[in-house]
Amino acid sequence: MQESISAAEQKLLLPADLSLPQVQQALAEAADGLDWADVYIEHSMQESWHLEESIVKSGHFSDDSGIGLRAVCGETTAYASSDIIAPAIFSHLKDTARVAKTYGGAFAGKVATVSCPPPRFGAHSASINDVDKIALLKQADTLCRRHTQIENVIVTLARNTTTVLIVRMDGSVAADYRPMLRFNLQVIMRDANGKRESGNAGGGGRCGYEWLSSERIAAFCQQAVEDAAAKLQAQEAPVGKMPVVLGPGWAGVLLHEAVGHGLEGDFNRKKLSAFSGKIGEKIAAAGITVVDAGNIDGRRGSLSVDDEGTPTQETVLIENGKLCGYMQDIVNARLMATAATGNGRRQSYAYPPMPRMTNTYMSAGNYAPEEIIASVKEGIYAEDFNGGEVDITNGNFVFVAAKARRIENGKLGAIVKGATIIGNGPAIMPLISMVGNNFSLDPGVGSCGKDGQWVPVGVGQPTIKIDTLTVGGAGLVAR
Repeated sequence: MQESISAAEQKLLLPADLSLPQVQQALAEAADGLDWADVYIEHSMQESWHLEESIVKSGHFSDDSGIGLRAVCGETTAYASSDIIAPAIFSHLKDTARVAKTYGGAFAGKVATVSCPPPRFGAHSASINDVDKIALLKQADTLCRRHTQIENVIVTLARNTTTVLIVRMDGSVAADYRPMLRFNLQVIMRDANGKRESGNAGGGGRCGYEWLSSERIAAFCQQAVEDAAAKLQAQEAPVGKMPVVLGPGWAGVLLHEAVGHGLEGDFNRKKLSAFSGKIGEKIAAAGITVVDAGNIDGRRGSLSVDDEGTPTQETVLIENGKLCGYMQDIVNARLMATAATGNGRRQSYAYPPMPRMTNTYMSAGNYAPEEIIASVKEGIYAEDFNGGEVDITNGNFVFVAAKARRIENGKLGAIVKGATIIGNGPAIMPLISMVGNNFSLDPGVGSCGKDGQWVPVGVGQPTIKIDTLTVGGAGLVAR
């Protein structure tokens, strides 16, 4: 929308004595003979507050601006960036273009001109006063410490707002306003025997401080305390091959890592993914649908336009078990003779974009969660993960469950610790035999790393049953 472009121009260009026509002219002069070129301009304000031991230990504020210049010939990308936005920077645009032309091979093909959609995220309250921010931290600290076994409470509140302007060689211009809020809570609990465990909770998204209500803080505090108390009672996880049921929401991080990365365009163009060359093939069980959607209001991974100016959209990756497509940025889409999907993302102006996930999730099925649990004689129910590793080339993964329980004779049993879930992304997709009707997205805590760049993302899924996975732990071998 023209209003958002004008607002971005006033914020980003006018202070540097630049105008949008100047940028467009400089880009047009440098882009002759290139397959693609664009200019990405950004301003970001960030603040964070940290409370520990009932004391506000730190408060941080930063204000950062910069510009990135990209030139592409064939598979060669030349990139330059600066934390100073000034007319002189455009001399580097010509140098960047010259490098790409010298070392790259031309690739025929056009990118469709796009029009900038209205900003998906409104101008939320930019801030509240510092006293009120500290009051939010202390509210969480007070509520958690009502539990007598709590030794320490750690609370972090972070907020940033980013304005971007993207000028493309096809003449189109896009702009976006991107707020972000994140609230993290950790409690340390100690039992009568001196054993300690931590519990965690939190969330956020593309929203303002108004999202963090007293009721939401209270719910996070209860969740963190219950998490720590449960871990204090946990048994060692069983080991062996067994059915694994994954809970709704954040457990979708396993799908994100084990399958999602393998569906990003660059890995498939280079034939590095276990899913390369399988478009149209059955790669998952019937009823499995996987979607990446960057256009969900309020979600952490959402954008109005991606970092190349392409409007975000809902991209169906797997439909009823069949592989439908990959997530694409402009460069990889051109080289693969397909369309960009609004998945070109970058950490900041200092980095070139690449294909990345936004909000990636598995759609709901027809089973009640209770039916899924009841179908398992002996197995593991995992609803939260600390992290994991995946090898994109073969799909092998290892994940550590942060919150898990045994399933015994169709019922949830003892809480377990140390459960390590081991498997292969392509191999487990046909083994998903039951998909729940209780779909949910994560609370808004995800960040994804790739090639040294970190971006906010979302994950989600309903409860699902995987018939056989390897579970590692320190407990007894499952029968």
